[in-house]
Amino acid sequence: MRNSLIHIACAALLWAGAVPALTAQELPLTRAVGEAQSTPDLHYRLRSGDVLELNFPFVPDFNQTITVQPDGFITLRALGPLRVEGTTVPELTERLRFEYSSILREPVVTVALKDFEKPYFIVAGEVEKPGKYDMSGETTFTQAVAVAGGLKERAKHSRAVLFHRLPAGDFKATKLDLKKMLKDADLNTDLRLQPGDLVYIPRGRGGVKLQDVASSLSSLWVLSLLR
Repeated sequence: MRNSLIHIACAALLWAGAVPALTAQELPLTRAVGEAQSTPDLHYRLRSGDVLELNFPFVPDFNQTITVQPDGFITLRALGPLRVEGTTVPELTERLRFEYSSILREPVVTVALKDFEKPYFIVAGEVEKPGKYDMSGETTFTQAVAVAGGLKERAKHSRAVLFHRLPAGDFKATKLDLKKMLKDADLNTDLRLQPGDLVYIPRGRGGVKLQDVASSLSSLWVLSLLR
C-alpha cells in the first residue's frame, strides 16, 4: 500500500513538471488572438454601415463611436464631415492625426473597427434567385450566377455586366460574353468578384439599361448609378 502511494505521488510530480500551469500573462494573449481573428485585416477598406470607435486618450471629449453613412462620410466633433469610405483603418488614423493637428497639439488618436458588414455580392436580372449573397471566399462571375440559381430562359447572357464600385465613389462596368464562355468551356476570361460587386444579366434583346438594373433590385447602391 505504501509503495502504491509513493508511485502515485511520483507520477503526480512528473505530471506537474510536464504540464506547467498557465500564467496570468498567457491568458490575455489567448483572448487577443481570438479578437484579432474576428476582425478584418489591415487591408479592409471602409464602407457604409461600418462602425468606428475613435479614442483620444489625452482629450476624451473628442472620443466618438460613429457609423459610416451611405454617402461614405462620418461627422467628427469640432471638425465636421470627413469622407472615409474606401480607406483602411491605418490610413484613416493618419488622416485624423493630420486633421486634428489644426486644433490639437500633436494629437494622439486610435481607431477601432467595432462592427463591419460581411463581404457580399449582388446578382440581379434574369437569374432564378436574384438577391444579395454572402461572399465566404473567392467567387467568380460564373459561380455567382450559379449561386443565384442559374439563368432564366429569356436571359441575354451574351451581354452580362459586372458593376464594381471604385474607392473614389465612381463605378466601373465590365461586359462579359457569358454565353460564349460556357459554350467554349473556357473560363480563362471569368472574372473574380470583389466585395460589393453587382452581377447583372439583362433580358432578351438590346443593351443594358440602368433603369432595368434598378428595378431588378431596390438598392441604394444600384440607384446611385442613375444620378
